[in-house]
Amino acid sequence: MDLAKMIQEVKAHSDYKNAGMILCHNGVVRNTSRDGKPVSELFVKADRKRLEEILDETKKREGIIEALAQVQEGRLFPGDDVMLVVVAGDFRDNVFPALKDAVEAIKTEVTKKTEV
Repeated sequence: MDLAKMIQEVKAHSDYKNAGMILCHNGVVRNTSRDGKPVSELFVKADRKRLEEILDETKKREGIIEALAQVQEGRLFPGDDVMLVVVAGDFRDNVFPALKDAVEAIKTEVTKKTEV
């Protein structure tokens, strides 16, 4: 997983000249769960087909030029990157909601996590 490479991929897009911003999300493994319990490991599985569908849906939104995501599967530890999402588009009014919706959809529809 490499955020810099993902940004370079966006900048190589044929419509990049129409972009006004690139937003990025870097999700990491926390050392505590939402209920405050310690987390020593996180096991992650991803539905790659659904991930591609979500990215395709995101790219169809008004003003969006490109949407990319990577999800790290397997055994992860606190501090490890879990998910990278990059969305580029024309104006913040279009890009901020597109990134938020993509991240939420990936978290709820793509990833399955087991905390240890």
